[in-house]
Amino acid sequence: MENIHKKIGIIGGGQLGKMMIQEAKKMGFTVIVLDPTPKCPAHTLVDEHIVADFDDKQAIRTLAEKTDVVTYEFEHIDADILQTLEQEGKKIYPTAKSLKVIQNKYTQKKLLLEHDLPTPPFCEVASKEDIAKAGEQYTYPFMLKSCTGGYDGKGNFVLESKEDIAKAYEALGSGKLPLMAEKFFPFIMEISVLACRGINGDIQVYPVAENIHKDSILDETRVPANISQQTTQNAMNLAKKVMEVFEGVGMFCVEMFVDKDGNVSVNEVAPRPHNSGHYTIEACVTSQFEQHIRAITALPLGSPELLKPVVMRNILGEENSAGKSHISGAEQVLAVSGAFLHIYGKEESRPKRKMGHITVIADSVEDASQKAKIAKDAIKIYGV
Repeated sequence: MENIHKKIGIIGGGQLGKMMIQEAKKMGFTVIVLDPTPKCPAHTLVDEHIVADFDDKQAIRTLAEKTDVVTYEFEHIDADILQTLEQEGKKIYPTAKSLKVIQNKYTQKKLLLEHDLPTPPFCEVASKEDIAKAGEQYTYPFMLKSCTGGYDGKGNFVLESKEDIAKAYEALGSGKLPLMAEKFFPFIMEISVLACRGINGDIQVYPVAENIHKDSILDETRVPANISQQTTQNAMNLAKKVMEVFEGVGMFCVEMFVDKDGNVSVNEVAPRPHNSGHYTIEACVTSQFEQHIRAITALPLGSPELLKPVVMRNILGEENSAGKSHISGAEQVLAVSGAFLHIYGKEESRPKRKMGHITVIADSVEDASQKAKIAKDAIKIYGV
């Protein structure tokens, strides 16, 4: 088991990094994290914390030199320095090549299209005139997206009519960022499928998760998704194909749309563990975080089998409050049978900031959902 003596470097010490570290520590790995926040969620768990900005090339190089393999918890990092380090023989997973393609939504979609994977029609746009042309081509409503840097709905704008063009263009940086237009897909449900690829090419695909968003932020995930067997199979097959296209190593999340006829279409791909996969910690044989650590350290992948129906609810910072984090209602959450509470340990609470999550397992999704609602209504995290 010489793998276990490997040192893992993680760019990002937020909740995803923290949950990766919890799994790495169970298996005896040494972990070094790079994050600009001195007391980030991962800080108390790591062997070493390099406090530096995510675009600090020298700090990223130091992290790579001190570790055997480097991974990351979010996409918005300098893929060029990672590519340079790879060329020098450093191991980086998911690869800098797949990160570079995925970082830009346009190049990501183009690659999917080249491999005949279903995705809504899209085109590059650079000016208000281009956006108007896209409106004529796709009809309203349609989506305007910044190709780089968006998350939790930031960087997206739904245009309902021609009157929205100027506002949308301005909201997304007035041309400072590359933009794309996308035909609106008439979805009745948003789903995601987690898939993991090992260094040897082995792929494990998780059950289909049904996602409910509020204000473009994930609110609730239910597994198994309320879709037909055929749609489930199609979605899982599609996730597997996406993994093959990107030749990724580690966890990937493929977000998809489902229409009324059960057709699936790829919305976006994330090269990392994902918010919609938090349910796997308690509800699957192998959590997404453990699977990611196994994959990047060349260990055999674990089973993604779902043990019980599950519902995950995000806990966001309360509206109209910012400051030092304060939690109320944890006791009520833990009094709910089958409920698990995860608090990320962010020092500061801000409105709509992801501060934690609740997972509830039960004999049915309906039962889990009702219990999750009781738990979610009981807890509040606010800034003091």
